[in-house]
Amino acid sequence: MQFPELNYNFNFSVTYINKEISIAYHDAGSGENVLLFIHGLASYIPAWTKLIPLLKDNFRCVAIDLPGYGKSSAGVLDGTVKFYTEVISLFIKKLSLENVTLVGHSMGGQISIAAALEFPSLIKKLVLMAPAGFETFSEQEKLLIKKYNTDQFYFSANDDEIFASFRSNFFKMNDDVKPMINDRIKMKAWKNFGDYCKVVANSLNGLLDCPVYDKLSNIIQPTLIFFGKNDKWIPNKNLHKNITTESIAHNGASKVPHSKLIMIDECGHFIPYEHPDLLAREIKSFTL
Repeated sequence: MQFPELNYNFNFSVTYINKEISIAYHDAGSGENVLLFIHGLASYIPAWTKLIPLLKDNFRCVAIDLPGYGKSSAGVLDGTVKFYTEVISLFIKKLSLENVTLVGHSMGGQISIAAALEFPSLIKKLVLMAPAGFETFSEQEKLLIKKYNTDQFYFSANDDEIFASFRSNFFKMNDDVKPMINDRIKMKAWKNFGDYCKVVANSLNGLLDCPVYDKLSNIIQPTLIFFGKNDKWIPNKNLHKNITTESIAHNGASKVPHSKLIMIDECGHFIPYEHPDLLAREIKSFTL
C-alpha cells in the first residue's frame, strides 16, 4: 500500500489483480450498470466523493486508486498507459464487472480512452472529463515537458506551491477541497512519498509516450465528454498560448464517432468537484 497513513472517510476494499499488484477501491450503490471511476494525475479515490453520492442510487459506482496512488500498490511503477489499461482490464475481470462505463478525469480520461480501444469487449461506454490526450504535443514539446517533469519537482513543492496547484484546477475553489490539500501536504512526511513522486513523473511521461489523438476515430463506444470553459491546465499554457480549451475539446470530440460534448460555464479542470450536479444529471441521461 503506497499510503497506509491516508484516512479515507468511506468504506474501501483491497484486492490483488495478480501476484504483485493490489488495487484499493470504493464500491457503492447497485444496479445493472457499473460506473468505474479512474482518477487523474497525482490524485486518488477522494476526487470522486462529491459525484458518487449523486449516482449510487442508480448505478454501482466503483472508484479505484491506480497502482502507485492512494492505497493501492506501493513502490515505483512505470506509469505507462499500457500498464494502467491492463490494470483496468484485470480489475474488471477480477470483480466480474459487466455493463461497464469508464469514467475518467484528466489522466484517467486518456487511460480510459486507451482501455476502451484495447479492450472494447469489457467497456460499454465512456465518460471523459477534461481528458488528457485531446491536446497534442510535438516531439520537441514532449522533450521540454520531460525535462521539467522530474520526481524532484514534485518532491520539493512547498505548502504554498501545493495550494496554488490545487487552486489552478478550479474556476472557484471552495473549502471542501481542503481535505485533499491537507492530504497532499501531509504526504511529504510519509515514508513512500519519494516513490510516489517518481510514479507521478512516470505517469505524465507515460501520457506523452502513448498519444491517443490519432486513434480517437477508432473508439466504438458511445462517449460523453465534458470540458470546463475555464480550464487552466488544458491547453498547456506554456507551450500552447494561442490555443483555446474549446478548440481542443471540439477538435477531439469531432474525431470520436459516437460522442456528445458538453462545455461547462464557470468551470475549471477539476470538473467532478466543481460541477457534480450537472455531471450526475448528464451521466444518468447518457447511461440509463
